[in-house]
Amino acid sequence: MWHYLMDMDGVLVHEEHLIPGADEFVAELRASETPFLVLTNNSIYTPRDLRARLQRTGLDIPEKSIWTSALATARFLDSQRPNGSAFVIGEAGLTTALHEIGYVLTDRDPDYVVLGETRTYSFTAITKAIRLVEEGAKFIATNPDATGPSREGSLPATGAVAALIERATGREPYYVGKPNPLMMRSALRALGSHSEQALMIGDRMDTDVRSGLEAGLSTILVLSGVFSAETAEMYPYRPTRVLKSIAELVGHSADPFGEWAAV
Repeated sequence: MWHYLMDMDGVLVHEEHLIPGADEFVAELRASETPFLVLTNNSIYTPRDLRARLQRTGLDIPEKSIWTSALATARFLDSQRPNGSAFVIGEAGLTTALHEIGYVLTDRDPDYVVLGETRTYSFTAITKAIRLVEEGAKFIATNPDATGPSREGSLPATGAVAALIERATGREPYYVGKPNPLMMRSALRALGSHSEQALMIGDRMDTDVRSGLEAGLSTILVLSGVFSAETAEMYPYRPTRVLKSIAELVGHSADPFGEWAAV
């Protein structure tokens, strides 16, 4: 049985709209009790928040089947320095994940500065982060995405703010989220799976496919997000399969690489 890791935006939903066939595919996985996780680099929301968001689009995905860069970051920090402390720039998805592993959130001599996604980056908080990194706090960022989408256009995201702090301090952050294969490995551990039996479905070559490949997973690129078949050909690596959308997997979850699949 294949175990599935799936990106969320561009694979299951596009902004607040369901991608056709996504609900049928998820229902098929749940009916067959196929293990799966939905992955997102967005650290703003908790799994409960994301479950509610997905329900509004018509997708019924349990909290336990949602894995975020915030959860991966918390898992990483717990493995590196259990019961540590951090100064956090981020929202509930990140602060909740850190609280749940026993971290103390503080601006007084923290072990780490942890930067995540937020819609309200504070110059005061960024300045504090710079000074703490200068004083010796280790610099961690949930993901390297430089921009995020909004209805008005692009917004500065974690990667852009991390670059500001890096330029000011000369200290490069350690990014936990995609394309770091650590995100994939932490998801596999949460799923109780191994790379040999798992595959990653994503809409981006530079994050989803790359991190899947580097973690030893089979990969499927769907063209329902930001990448076209022509854009994908520009990369020096290839996914295992290219499909128009996740709808093509409906009825084929047990054999996603069979003869029926597009090349």
